[in-house]
Amino acid sequence: MIPIRATYRFQFHDGFTFADAEALVPYLDDLGISHVYASPVTTAAPGSTHGYDVTDPTAINPELGGEDAFRALVAALKARGMGMVIDIVPNHMGVAGDSNAWWQDVLRHGPDSEHAAVFDIDWRERVVLPVLGAPLPEALANGDLALERQDGRWSVVAYGEHRFPVRDADQADADSVPLPELLDRQHYRLAYWRVANDELNWRRFFSINELAGVRIEDPAVFEKTHALYFRLHDEGLIDGVRIDHVDGLTDPIAYTRRLRERLGPDAWIVIEKILAAVEPQPLGWGVDGTSGYDFMEQVTALLHDPAAGDALGALWEEISGRSASFEPEEFQARQDLLSWQFSEQLDACVAAFHAAAPAGITAAMLRRAIERLLWVFPVYRTYGPDAPRGDAAIRAEARARVDELIPPGEAHVVDLILSWLAGDGGADTADAVRRFQQLSAPIAAKAVEDTGFYRYGRLLSRNDVGFDTERMGMAPDDFHALMAGRARDVPRAMLTTATHDHKRGEDTRARLAAVTMQTTAWRAAVLEWLERDDGGVDDADRYMLFQTLVGAWPEEGATPDFVERVTAWQQKALREAKLRSSWEAPDEEYERAAAALVTALPADAEAIALIERTVTMLDEVAHANTLAQVLLRYTIPGVPDLYQGTEFADLSMVDPDNRRPVDYDRRRAALRDGTSPKLRLIAELLRWRRDDPALFERGDYVPARVTGPDTGHVLAFERHHDGRRLRVAVALHGRRPDAATQVAFAGGHTADGATLFGAGSIWYDRA
Repeated sequence: MIPIRATYRFQFHDGFTFADAEALVPYLDDLGISHVYASPVTTAAPGSTHGYDVTDPTAINPELGGEDAFRALVAALKARGMGMVIDIVPNHMGVAGDSNAWWQDVLRHGPDSEHAAVFDIDWRERVVLPVLGAPLPEALANGDLALERQDGRWSVVAYGEHRFPVRDADQADADSVPLPELLDRQHYRLAYWRVANDELNWRRFFSINELAGVRIEDPAVFEKTHALYFRLHDEGLIDGVRIDHVDGLTDPIAYTRRLRERLGPDAWIVIEKILAAVEPQPLGWGVDGTSGYDFMEQVTALLHDPAAGDALGALWEEISGRSASFEPEEFQARQDLLSWQFSEQLDACVAAFHAAAPAGITAAMLRRAIERLLWVFPVYRTYGPDAPRGDAAIRAEARARVDELIPPGEAHVVDLILSWLAGDGGADTADAVRRFQQLSAPIAAKAVEDTGFYRYGRLLSRNDVGFDTERMGMAPDDFHALMAGRARDVPRAMLTTATHDHKRGEDTRARLAAVTMQTTAWRAAVLEWLERDDGGVDDADRYMLFQTLVGAWPEEGATPDFVERVTAWQQKALREAKLRSSWEAPDEEYERAAAALVTALPADAEAIALIERTVTMLDEVAHANTLAQVLLRYTIPGVPDLYQGTEFADLSMVDPDNRRPVDYDRRRAALRDGTSPKLRLIAELLRWRRDDPALFERGDYVPARVTGPDTGHVLAFERHHDGRRLRVAVALHGRRPDAATQVAFAGGHTADGATLFGAGSIWYDRA
């Protein structure tokens, strides 16, 4: 195994293949990267731009170049002493269209299919396929469904493109049977797309009908879906994996331990897991840590001045008429999503608990208790008695939060559910517990990240995946405690500040973080923006648009490309919020009004002047924030990841904007010429990591002692290993400490603020 020093994330698709990545290996080597970190490489839905809709986990995607091209890429990496890490997707598979042979076989053969055990299907009824644009009788009357023969087999075809296999028993006489009768014979039921939330009888990924849940807990399914990964590892082609959405699995801890057993002690294994503020690192799971959302939250919070929370909260409340706190938004969003998008899963969960409940506890009581727990559950999910650190604190927090919501006389029902989550119910309650755990995770994700974050706009840089939005900022002492914990517990966890799933780019967040140092001037700029013609758009939406424009504003200004990107963000934001519009029922008139605010920008000199003036006001601190988070990402205990293209300013918005093509010619030139301060700092720190890997991999973390007027605005620490040491200091929140601020490092070195920060906001050295 090649030691993992630093990773570089590539998003592979048919427009960026293994061959394209191979051509960039010399650049990555020059930069100092040790490993390519690849998005899923297995066969995905045709034209997939991300790879998480896997259709065949046993083969490398031919659209990316197939296995030969993958091997060529790995060979190019190994020739330079580099390696490969891949993203794997054990939780679900893509089932849209007819490209997934396993799913098609299940539709053809039903529960007798050799692949039936792969998918989490309730076989008490036929597989519900919510693919129709109208109820079935109406679709039949409209001629939307037809019977067609292809390659000697009959299929049902919807809208001339979606094919569904006719079961073997009906092949001989399919064309002589009325279509409604033929459909009734199949192992599936074609249904109106709007019934999915209420009638779907198979687990899906969140609320996405095109992604079917996989029963990875079945040992045979585990082996079947992981055979390719094991072969690639055993042949030395990959050095590790990142596990997508581990909390969607029936038993994440058992899965990761089994994977560790198969891959061995040297493989690098990290998990995509959202850690709540009350949740510990995944110790005892057999993994090296998380994929870094927790670090992204911690370093971003550090860059925000906590003192600005009240002022910005009051401004949001004044503008929107909504709460200054995120808590009510999250509560309402959880209620909405549980009712709107997960009612079938809730029904199944209630039924499972009722089947195991003692006499005197009704299904209605259980429904009320489960609903209320899910409205306030403090984490994605629990893990039961196998959790190395236990779930007791999390269950206690859930009990405290739900207390005031419990109907009179029904507290014992809540307590029963929580005791079963602790494992007290044994095997008889395992199915009920599984269903609760696989419901609490998507409720948290969809309600918080994909709804609440689009409704709440106190400061958008604090609304991102895994963030504690209620908290405006983090004090240096709190950050130190967390980093010391990393050095002790998870020194090989991933450190990231940008991903394919972030809501806004690392430098967009860095710029908006600067608002917390200038709240009075920011308020004036915002009110000036809101004094303009609203075009029929709500003030809250206009305020969030202003934040987005300021945060993502490029040097080139309101170019056609930028206008198009922001317009796309605006539409997605409105639909995800589900207040003025939605994906299910778009309010196109309101969306056009909102889009007009953006499309009018190029001709609106006054608006552009306001935006550019605001950006200029923030820029000095924003630049300091950018360099601070780069410095910390590459010096804190852990494995730093560099998301594709973010060597330059990352002023991206939510996907698909954060997955745009990258101009590597410019980055190669800048690396050669040293013209980009951000890239120059990354390259220097990667050289240090290459020169002294043991210091960065095994060095401790010792906070420096800061005294003087800027105590709460300086972060400084030291790392040591085998006689080597690294010292780092960062001036936060736009401060430039002077000689009155003293920094005492653990090794005996003391310096004042003027010495450390006389030339800039960051300082670092090693010896």
